[in-house]
Amino acid sequence: MPRLVLASASPARLAVLHAAGVKPLVQVSEVDEDALIASLGPGTPPAQVVTELARAKATDILPVLREQKLRDAVVIGCDSMLLIDGALQGKPGTVEAARERWRAMAGRSGELLTGHAVLRLRDDEVVAEAADHSGAVVHFGIPTDEELEAYLDSGEPLEVAGAFTLDGHGGWFVEGIEGDPSSVIGIGLPLVRRLLAEVGISVARLWAENAAIPVEALEN
Repeated sequence: MPRLVLASASPARLAVLHAAGVKPLVQVSEVDEDALIASLGPGTPPAQVVTELARAKATDILPVLREQKLRDAVVIGCDSMLLIDGALQGKPGTVEAARERWRAMAGRSGELLTGHAVLRLRDDEVVAEAADHSGAVVHFGIPTDEELEAYLDSGEPLEVAGAFTLDGHGGWFVEGIEGDPSSVIGIGLPLVRRLLAEVGISVARLWAENAAIPVEALEN
């Protein structure tokens, strides 16, 4: 019976999966995103960047799963970045960086790219894998100075791709999207469904075998 494992610390991704009827185990990857992006080189297409990050995150947790003797599993790794003005924007990390991001993107549009990787683990071996990316255009509103400072004070935009969320405080400042809403939140269900099928797992099987599993974090 394959166990679903999410290789992400994102509460938003976990919430999307919960709402979609599955309760994965959670194991957070420790991939150095900046180092990996640097290794790919400046000419790497943005879609490839997020896809390789997702693949790296899914792969990174495999040793822990093997230590835990979780021999039959499906691992999902994801990574999101905002493409605007031809450059990928990840997590700003600081209030100052988030403020500058919002001043640059307010009233404009960007493409939220999310890489997805699905690994099928059986008897300690990866027997199948599939990876791809999804993209959705996000149209941003123009927060007032007071609103922006209050949003920055919440801390939310500092640790999310593109300095915004759709499903949190940032949703007040998103005028609309073109594409899959779940992808903008961080995990695109239609794409994950296709990738699961490529590794031999149907959504019906996922529901049957993971719906009643308590959410818990695997221990290192």
